[in-house]
Formats: sequence, C-alpha cells, structure tokens
Amino acid sequence: MHKSQTIFITGGTGKIGSRLVRHFLGQGDTVVISSRGIESARALSPELFGKSLFAVEVDLEADGAEKVISAQLQSQGLYPDVLIHNARNVANLAVGEDGISRKSAFAAEYMMAVAIPYLITMELVNANGSKLNNVIHIASMYGVVPPNPGLYDDPARQAPIQYGTAKAGMIHLTKELAVRLAPQGIRVNAISYGGVEGRVSADFLARYSSLLPMGRMLREDEVAGPAGFLASDASSGMTGHNLIFDGGWSVW
Repeated sequence: MHKSQTIFITGGTGKIGSRLVRHFLGQGDTVVISSRGIESARALSPELFGKSLFAVEVDLEADGAEKVISAQLQSQGLYPDVLIHNARNVANLAVGEDGISRKSAFAAEYMMAVAIPYLITMELVNANGSKLNNVIHIASMYGVVPPNPGLYDDPARQAPIQYGTAKAGMIHLTKELAVRLAPQGIRVNAISYGGVEGRVSADFLARYSSLLPMGRMLREDEVAGPAGFLASDASSGMTGHNLIFDGGWSVW
C-alpha cells in the first residue's frame, strides 16, 4: 500500500517537472511546487489546486529565496517529506557570439544547479517541524560524460559547457549531502536523465538514436519512474547514488 507523502518540487511546470507533479498527484501524494507565478502552477491541475496541489511563489535566483520558501510552506501548514530539485533557467545557457560562455553564465548556472539546491535543502532541514527525509537532485547524463560533438551542428551553443559542468557539481553535491545529512536520517540521491523526446527535429532524433544502445530518446511517460522509485521505500537502502537513466548513452 502506498504511503502518502508531501513532495516539494522546484521547477514543477517544465517538461520533466510537470510529469513528476502528475505522477505524485496520481498516486495520492500532496505536491507543492515553486513557481514565479501561481497561475502557471494552478494550470497543472485546476481541480486539485488548493486541495492536494499547492504552490509557493518565489524567484529562486533572488537572495533569500530559501527563506521565502520556508515561510510560505509553514504558513500553509506544508512540511515536505521529499524535496526534488528540478528547477532550471534556460537564460543561464547563453553563449557569446564567439562561442565562448561568459563568466556570468557559468556563475548563474552553478548557482541554480548547486548553491540554490544546497541552500533550500539546509533551510528545510533546519525548519521548525521539519519532516524532510529524502532529497532528490535532477541532474543529467552531461554531468557524467561530455556531449558527443557529432550530435550537434553547433556544439558550443547547442550543448553549452556550463550546463554539464554545473550538473557534475550537482552530482557531487548529492554525495556531500548524503554524508552530511545521514546522521539526521535524510537520504540524498540524484537522477541523471538522457534526452527526452519532444521538441527536436527528425534529423536530430535520428542522430541521437544512432548514438546510444537503446536506439531512441526517453519517452515523456518514462521520466517519473526513477523519481518515484527514489521517493519511495523501495529505495530505502540508497543514498549518495546517481541513478543514470539515459538509455545507455554514457556506457560508451
């Protein structure tokens, strides 16, 4: 029998985040997401909003965002059991006209992938009445291996170096926090996803599919599986692990 939990997901309105929201709502959990606007959160499930779907309105990149999150959660009587760090900002992936990523882009992407998740986690760990026992980082196969240049027409811009570098930092943050939070009974794991089908050209899809053992991109209906596993008691013996879910991309 499923044990109902409260799941807090940063960036819950995007491609992966919205799939996670639907998965956890579907199994009877209470889901809270962070969003810059309440209406985008409400649109995920209007019939459940305010019942089992809630939102905290916050700009994660603003100073003190973690305290805003904690205050809004407590004001709504919401105490997450599971925290999933999924937020991203595509503006941080900008590359200069010369193909070089600027220092500001590196700093912003690192903040989003490493520093902000760390600060939110520690704020919720130390919050009054905290029930947090499980943290999941949404990483990427590009935090494990670098991009294959043969996949892209313009690798510098289509696979910006700051993205994979920051995700590698997120994977190491997973290991650091797994050690540091273990005495408090908190597990910390990561998921490194491969490419998910959707907004890509037929040519890109063919090239991508030819470069990995499974011969296809991940389907959108597959992405919630590993998160559901890590959020459940089925993974109770796991911490500090990076669960690679990439169709075999990183094995060669």
